[in-house]
Amino acid sequence: MNLLANPVLFRALVVAVCAGGAFLVGLIFVRKLRQNISEEANLSVGSSTSGETLPLHVYNTVIQQLKQQKHELLVQSQAEQQRAKTTENFSMAVLSNLSSGVLVFGANGLVKSSNPAAKSILGVASTTGMSAEDIFRGAAVRRRTAAAADDEPLAVAEEVHAVLREGSKRRQVEADYETPAGDFRFISVTVSPVPAADGNLLGVACLINDLSEMENIRRQEELQGEISAEMALRLRTSLTTIAGYAQQLANNRDPDLAEQLARDIAQEASHLDQSIGGFLTTKRAAKSAAGNVAR
Repeated sequence: MNLLANPVLFRALVVAVCAGGAFLVGLIFVRKLRQNISEEANLSVGSSTSGETLPLHVYNTVIQQLKQQKHELLVQSQAEQQRAKTTENFSMAVLSNLSSGVLVFGANGLVKSSNPAAKSILGVASTTGMSAEDIFRGAAVRRRTAAAADDEPLAVAEEVHAVLREGSKRRQVEADYETPAGDFRFISVTVSPVPAADGNLLGVACLINDLSEMENIRRQEELQGEISAEMALRLRTSLTTIAGYAQQLANNRDPDLAEQLARDIAQEASHLDQSIGGFLTTKRAAKSAAGNVAR
């Protein structure tokens, strides 16, 4: 109690207590400050890690999506190429097995493609790069009417150019054609324009058919018609002759003359029978040939 009564000692004790309290408060504040700094540091590190991880994840996702789209586009492209190849193969197979010849002229007037039938009908080994003049070599269009036949002959090549250069519509003509080997054929040519999607002309397609057998049959029929007319005249003449012999025989009383008239009638009848038989045989042969061509 005496110590507390001493003012100097009491003041020193108060200072010591205040100093200790201040030190304790400072220590607590420092520890709190260090804890806050540590928490902020951890939060900063966590935020930084999260900020770096999130873009990497998004980047990987985008890469995967792009790869998937690339794969899908590749598959689609391969499917389109396969369909185009299948269509092309189908078209080539159809053209290769057509009995009609097909020539395709480009915009420059030269042959771009042809099928085997066209080469066979025209009698050429290769047509690629040839012009219409080189292909048809002066073959002239045949006129069906007598009035048109008097006009100046028109070449088949000119029909091709009329469609290709003048934009004319489809034309169908017939012509006498001679192959490079010297074989004569009668052909029909259908010239058609090949337009593009925008309406421009890409070229001309020619459909060629060999009508030689049909033309031969037509000529045979015309000949048979002429023969039929001649046969009818001969038949009428023979019948008139036989009728005359028969009339003479009926009015005759001479046995020798009657015998001669009977022989003349028999001879005329035999000649008439041979003529009619040969005519009918030829007619049946022509009809059979026409039936084979039709089949």
